Amino acid sequence: MGRPIILTLDDEVQVSDAVERDLRSHFGGTYRIVKSTSPTQALETLRRLKDRDDEVALLLIDQRMPEMEGIDFLFEAMKIFPHAKKVLLTAYADTSAAITAINEIGLDHYLMKPWGPPTENLYPVLDELLDDWMISVDHVYDGIRVAGTLWSASSHDVKDFLARSQIPYQWLDIERNSEALAAVDALGGDRHRLPVVFFPDGTHLIEPSIGEVAAKIGHRTQASQPFYDLIIVGAGPAGLGAAVYGASEGLRTLLIDKEATGGQAGTSSRIENYLGFPDGISGADLARRATIQAERLGAEILTAQAVVGVEVAGPYRIVTLADGRTVPCHALVIATGVSVQTLEVPGAAEFTGAGVYYGAAMTEAANYRGEHVLVVGGGNSAGQAAMHFSRFAGKVTMLVRGACLNKAMSHYLIDQIDSTDNIEVRTRCIVTEIRGNGRVQEVDIAHTEIGDVETLPAAALFLFIGARPHTDFLGDVVVRNPSGFILTGTDLVRDGRPPPGWPLRRDPYIQETSVPGIFAAGDVREGVVRRVASAVGQGAAAVSLVHQYLRSV
Repeated sequence: MGRPIILTLDDEVQVSDAVERDLRSHFGGTYRIVKSTSPTQALETLRRLKDRDDEVALLLIDQRMPEMEGIDFLFEAMKIFPHAKKVLLTAYADTSAAITAINEIGLDHYLMKPWGPPTENLYPVLDELLDDWMISVDHVYDGIRVAGTLWSASSHDVKDFLARSQIPYQWLDIERNSEALAAVDALGGDRHRLPVVFFPDGTHLIEPSIGEVAAKIGHRTQASQPFYDLIIVGAGPAGLGAAVYGASEGLRTLLIDKEATGGQAGTSSRIENYLGFPDGISGADLARRATIQAERLGAEILTAQAVVGVEVAGPYRIVTLADGRTVPCHALVIATGVSVQTLEVPGAAEFTGAGVYYGAAMTEAANYRGEHVLVVGGGNSAGQAAMHFSRFAGKVTMLVRGACLNKAMSHYLIDQIDSTDNIEVRTRCIVTEIRGNGRVQEVDIAHTEIGDVETLPAAALFLFIGARPHTDFLGDVVVRNPSGFILTGTDLVRDGRPPPGWPLRRDPYIQETSVPGIFAAGDVREGVVRRVASAVGQGAAAVSLVHQYLRSV
């Protein structure tokens, strides 16, 4: 198979030649550029490419053509190459049609004519789209392979880590793939020790820890410097925001996360209300872009490395890692976010990672194609997950404790759910028991208003039932509320007095904890608005406060 293809279509020969010239100049080394001036001929070309098992990565199509409008062409082209990225070339008068196409056919972007200079207006847009395509589309594969079973919790953990780390892999279910089973058996080990991870260099790992996988794929798990100006614990949106601004402003910045970058937001299938992305953006894509940006600006990122303790030694703040190493710094930002609370009902622990999942677990969605799955919760994360799973599952049932979705979910999501035929919403109900024979098969739900218990057949549950902050590692170092959320700024001041033990004459800055030089950002703070944009903003603002703190010591 040859290089992936970019197909461009414009009925004006001069414009078509100019598009081809610009594309070939920038993308010619990686992609084949195929040019057409006729929609009919272009569709026929796509069919021939499909017959030859070629891959089409991107369609760059003019909107105004007498034979067929660009949107109509894309609608037909999607039937042949549904995963190709779609870009429309428009005149000013066509922008309303392009915006409509974002919703109707999933248009990825539209570009105004003329698009010059291409280095500013064309290449950056197409670079991002092609990066997205390369990550999200299955190709002829010679990379990492993960062999296990759908019902293996450790297999799920490895798949989830690789997916959130933006590392392509191929999943091999040994219950369905005889060749994968034979490859596992050939190793001569215990078949119950899963997953087995096969690497392109011929090596493998049996039932590895996340740290072992991270080290094998080349992720940094140890700090390279003995001291940092700023350490950020937690690489969700708040932590990534702090890393980008800290590094860009010249601070020696270290970002640490116990898993992969992106945090809980990184599992969101589609964030549609984040500023600057009119057609929405997946949490994984947002995390990938932010990670690249932070590293490009000079931040050092450690993944699969947990922080287990924090101490204060004079002007220094010191973090202790799970492997026992310590790393000191001048200032510390806690951005560890929250995770979904565990479900305490019979069967929940037994099936965790094997039919019961906390959070979106997007890596598992395709494994439940045609099945009935349950989404438990009524917030935005639950709504985004339900929309994502509806593309694969035969039916998605949302179980909501409250009387409606309006209290905690954005209006745009409610509208999408209402218009999706295979999503059912059940209110005033809770899960009381999960049962199955080696896998989830049925779930009991109690209707809180009438007291009845109903049994639903289900293959999986995805849980979004409340937030628990990741702050246990802090111990008594900073003041937290009874639920573990960190108090900052004015919340620490009582009757005009700073918190006990506060050594400075000034009050704590707005995101500063009860210890000077230790800040908090994002969902881990008490009483904040829990939205991605808010977390990013707090991460950036925390760096400004770090500068103020460093000037005062």
